[in-house]
Amino acid sequence: MIEPVVKRVLGFVDGQNLFYAAKQAFGYVSREKGIDVRIALDIVRLARSREYDVALVFSQDPDLSEVADEIRAIAREQGRWIKIASAYPSGPTSSNRRGINRTDWIRRDRATYDLALDPRDYRPKTALIAPTP
Repeated sequence: MIEPVVKRVLGFVDGQNLFYAAKQAFGYVSREKGIDVRIALDIVRLARSREYDVALVFSQDPDLSEVADEIRAIAREQGRWIKIASAYPSGPTSSNRRGINRTDWIRRDRATYDLALDPRDYRPKTALIAPTP
């Protein structure tokens, strides 16, 4: 399969895994719920529909290793080049220094990680309820 000159990249963020890794590497606190199954389904579905050439997965979740195998199978079936990479926080206190198995690994230091943080609060604002007379 020939690697395309211009590549379409989609990013997939596993909030729970990413924030746990950032907490361990940099001391951040997390309150995310797991979404690895949804990420796996999206990665496979979008590969099958030829929506990307590179899946950039922000996670170290070893459960996503099977997705890497599935992406390779899809690439063979479709006769095209597809890459999957794992990007994750990596610091001096990190105990897990590995990305997702069978993917390319992209280690992010604290300064690079902090550049990607969105300071906005997306939680729904609580409605003020007037007391009943």
